[in-house]
Amino acid sequence: MSRLSSDDWLTLVEIARRAITGAVIEKRLPDFPTYPASLSAPRGAFVSLYRAGMLRGCVGQVENPGPLAGVVARSAINAALYDTRFPPVIAEEIAALDIEISVLTAPERILPEAIVVGLHGLIVARESFRGLLLPQVATERKWTSQRLLEETCVKAGLARHAWRDPATQVFGFTAEVFSEKGPRTISET
Repeated sequence: MSRLSSDDWLTLVEIARRAITGAVIEKRLPDFPTYPASLSAPRGAFVSLYRAGMLRGCVGQVENPGPLAGVVARSAINAALYDTRFPPVIAEEIAALDIEISVLTAPERILPEAIVVGLHGLIVARESFRGLLLPQVATERKWTSQRLLEETCVKAGLARHAWRDPATQVFGFTAEVFSEKGPRTISET
């Protein structure tokens, strides 16, 4: 997949903010224009919301993604209103939200020794259990690749060392991460 341009980043952040505003204040999804091919291609994405530097919601879509612009709009609304870890965003909070978007590559099987902290996000899957952590999580928390594997297992509801079991599948992906402030590099913490 080709990298997104700075205009694409700005458009995606605008889509996310408009979707949140529409859902929270107007109780509806705003109308969006037709977007260029780069934002219409099917790609997975996550929208993370921060307020005063603290996570306020994070939701995304990896499997069966539709057009990227639509995935970002839906993920933004779901992060604002339906992330069960947080109460729904209220109108008075919207202006204070910092929006970060992670546009993902397609997940592929990855061997534990191939995982690069800060570059790879992980999905751990076993039967009906699934957990996902974005690439920036390990960097922010200064985890090793093994700790990232363990924490992704825990997020999936599995035992910490479930990644060692042949019945557990581990997938890796990378992400372009950006916000209204611009792109984020993998070395940022």
